[in-house]
Amino acid sequence: MSNLALGGASIDGGLYTWVTDLAQRAPHAVNVLVSYGTDHGLFLFAILMLICWWRARSGTAAEMARALVGPLVVTVAYLANDTVKSLFDEARPCRTLHTVTVALCPGVTDWSFPSNHAAIAAAAAVALIGCAPRLGRIAVPATLLMAFSRIWVGAHYPHDVLAGLAIGVVVARPLMPLARHATPAVARLRTTRLRPLVAAR
Repeated sequence: MSNLALGGASIDGGLYTWVTDLAQRAPHAVNVLVSYGTDHGLFLFAILMLICWWRARSGTAAEMARALVGPLVVTVAYLANDTVKSLFDEARPCRTLHTVTVALCPGVTDWSFPSNHAAIAAAAAVALIGCAPRLGRIAVPATLLMAFSRIWVGAHYPHDVLAGLAIGVVVARPLMPLARHATPAVARLRTTRLRPLVAAR
């Protein structure tokens, strides 16, 4: 089966070059910070999920179930996004438009549409909102910054990150409520683990 060749430059190439030109005029320190964030920013979501799990240890079985399901939801969202990505042969804008970018351009066969970073971040934000709304308030702006950073460094067109965000949300939102089905199992596991301690008393 031949993949669909997507001409991203005709969609929002002008907006992309406007952002990358702005990045070239930005102070070097700003670009260093954005580059670090776009390369390592997904670790923030992992840390937030770890915090969510740690807090859920002293909470209800339902809270623990949501904390445990969150990473699985993010994984499913990534796989869904990567499946869509495999259907489109959209060359990276840094290759098609030959602009000067903050980051090195990925390989020729590393397709651009949709953005994996954006999909993972969006799914993580949805999972964190369901797990711990306060952490979600950190995750949502972090997701938007991650998405914008992918354009800023030159790795993606705007429509790439928008599609990635949409896929992450569309996949994660219906999956997070399914955590309630795992709640009885989590409750039984907790009871099983605590039973020896109770008997020892």
